[in-house]
Amino acid sequence: MQITEKKVYSSDSFIDRVLSDVKTRQENLFLNLKLDNLSKQGDLETLFSQMDLLFELNQEEYTLKVPEFSINIFREKLFEILGDENLDQQLAKIIQNNSIFWKAGRFKFNLSKKPLIYGILNITPDSFYDGGWYQNKSDIAKRIEEMIESGVDVIEVGGQTTRPGFQEIAASEELDRIESTIELIWSKYKNVAIAVDTYKYEVMEKVIKNVDIINDVNAFTDDQRKLELLKQSDVGLLTMHSARDKNYSNLTGEMKNFFEKNIDDLTKSGIDIDRIALDQGVGYAKIADGYQDYAMMKNIDQFNYLRRPMMVAISRKGFGAKLFNLKKEDRLEVTLIAEAYMYLHGGRILRVHDLNETLQLVKMLDVIRNGYWFGEKDGIS
Repeated sequence: MQITEKKVYSSDSFIDRVLSDVKTRQENLFLNLKLDNLSKQGDLETLFSQMDLLFELNQEEYTLKVPEFSINIFREKLFEILGDENLDQQLAKIIQNNSIFWKAGRFKFNLSKKPLIYGILNITPDSFYDGGWYQNKSDIAKRIEEMIESGVDVIEVGGQTTRPGFQEIAASEELDRIESTIELIWSKYKNVAIAVDTYKYEVMEKVIKNVDIINDVNAFTDDQRKLELLKQSDVGLLTMHSARDKNYSNLTGEMKNFFEKNIDDLTKSGIDIDRIALDQGVGYAKIADGYQDYAMMKNIDQFNYLRRPMMVAISRKGFGAKLFNLKKEDRLEVTLIAEAYMYLHGGRILRVHDLNETLQLVKMLDVIRNGYWFGEKDGIS
């Protein structure tokens, strides 16, 4: 027996383009399962039906379409039926080859297996939502404890807001705000990744040895010194698209051009592509909180072909005020609705203020997406 991935090639053919879209944008795997005989045909086709899979049998070979998200359940059930160790290892290799990893400092995250809950901790007086909340050591330490207890994967420390109309502060002042917090997390909480939200080279240079991720709204390529610094480190890069100084007539096309060039520039500078994650920049349009933000939310799956983790960074942003006239304190529900859409369409890193609610959202959606019924033998009545 043998299982292989059926490659889908892009071409000018409309059918090939549709198949490529189904595989890449919609995140499916096409598999060929070649059997020695058809003695297990009934059990296999029952499984395919239970998992709502499209399949075709040609002599003793099945062709199947399996959602990437459900591939591990498919692997488990296939082994229960066929019990073939070699076949199982072949499928494990296919899964590994199609997984999206993010190398970030001390961590290597498998984003195909588990999304990241990326918690925001702003040590600022003027951030749009939580500015002024965490201004002394006691409040900061308490918030970090709360984030850890919630199950956060990453804590991002920020000392310079980039909200619309922000006022820039000196790098020295930004460092004064964030360094002690980074040192506290680094020394006390070894199992959580530390990110810094900064676009200043001087800040990056000072903290790079004590962080796992750097988030740069300027996408790193505005200062050659950043690239020289980063290529000598192993930190993860979160590179953001910004349209604050741009007018687009073809948003998706221009964003694809941006990310393709940005990734090319970073990798040519000596940075491993597995260290790069992406942020569309919702909230960074020329018109703050305009309709371009909704188009970005909708088109998130258009970047799945890049095979890099995409961040969902919309927590309590101004679209809630524009659509529903909601104050920032009342935007949790609309945030969760929009995050759910983006998560289901390829967003793998959820950058949020509200950790418990986001964890519930992810767990609920994951359970639904893998909500297959295999009968009472699975222990559920």
